[in-house]
Amino acid sequence: MKVQKFGSASIATVDKIKEVADIVVKDNGNIIVLSSMRGTAEALTEISDYLYKKNQEGAIEIINGLEKQYIELVDSLFENGESKKLAHELLISKFDYIRTFTKDLFTLFEERVVLAQGELISSELFYLYLLDKKVNAVLIPALEFMRTDKNSAPDPVYIKDKLSALLEESKDADLYITQGYICKNAYGEIDDLRKGGSDFSASLIGVAVNAEEIEIWADVDTMQNNDPRYVKATAPIRQLNFDEAAELAYFGTKILHPSSILPAKLADIPVRLKNTQYPDAAGTLISNKTEANVIKAVGARDNITAIKIKSGKMLLAHGFLRKIAEVFENYQTSLDMLATSEVGVSLTIDDDRNLQAIVDDLKKYGTVSVDPDMVIVSVIGDLESQDSGISVDIMGAMKEIPVRMLSYGGSRYNFSFLIYKKDKERTLQILNDKLFN
Repeated sequence: MKVQKFGSASIATVDKIKEVADIVVKDNGNIIVLSSMRGTAEALTEISDYLYKKNQEGAIEIINGLEKQYIELVDSLFENGESKKLAHELLISKFDYIRTFTKDLFTLFEERVVLAQGELISSELFYLYLLDKKVNAVLIPALEFMRTDKNSAPDPVYIKDKLSALLEESKDADLYITQGYICKNAYGEIDDLRKGGSDFSASLIGVAVNAEEIEIWADVDTMQNNDPRYVKATAPIRQLNFDEAAELAYFGTKILHPSSILPAKLADIPVRLKNTQYPDAAGTLISNKTEANVIKAVGARDNITAIKIKSGKMLLAHGFLRKIAEVFENYQTSLDMLATSEVGVSLTIDDDRNLQAIVDDLKKYGTVSVDPDMVIVSVIGDLESQDSGISVDIMGAMKEIPVRMLSYGGSRYNFSFLIYKKDKERTLQILNDKLFN
């Protein structure tokens, strides 16, 4: 059994829904996890915002507009008159229910109920479409098995027991459809899985059923060993271990969030990233297996700010680094790279919203200089420090590029450089040519 998760963009239009249906009917016995359709979560969030502000008129206007979009989708998706009628009845029921929240007090509890309707609508419409195509599918509501505990953490024992029972009740089905992201909490209230929600759902479901593989399908290109917008002769990454994938996530690989597939990593269940545009392509397999001493990718992150604090008096004083770190903690700003010397500390951040306030506070501890608009470039792969050859190859490739900072040793999977923006494209092309070709 596999778990196949499809994101919002994958089911955004009539044609895409049909493409996903073609993909899932190729194999029997799989569990299909669906996000809400693209734009729905944003619309439901806007509705909730109006209701918090007690602007019922504004909320109803958004509700009516969203309902109209779904009616147009249903009219194009279903050809069978009876199936179309059922789909229309579903939409009337869901949107009438959402309208009931414009009449009463609106709190966080009601907001979560409203937001959950996106996944419920998409999964039920997809289920009706499969039935219309004579597919032996069963709808398994996530709210009946996906639960979090009092600490808002998933309850794996409950999930496994309830899901196993639901699957056993419909063991003759060819496909099982359920929702991502939504759940119930320890108090029986509708809730959600927060960050990486639908991917997290797929990972938890995969562990609960001991799936052979978890497939995360997206309507984007599979992972590349570089950004094809800047670099010629790039190629998809075919295999990563979970730690390499986590390193790449920082560089804008938004197919998944590392924490969302942690249950799969711990259960040793491979996760495969697939592209609905190229369903027959192998995609990228993420597992606990490591290809020793192999470079997998080069990533770049823009809009980095470098900050240098120079202090001959205080650097060797006890607690100096702690005081520096506390400044950033006070402004909820994460540090990326960090380098020290006898007289200074250099570090980078990717969030400059509180930059001026941070600099003002840092001036208590030394002379501060700021370099904005920098770029972090990282080489990702198994870079075990005992193999000096790989580090020599990387440094040799960078000999023509001015490097502001470098980081190596914090992770065996990451060798990072801080460079000036003007050198980004040349750096990526050089690394791609010398490390992969």
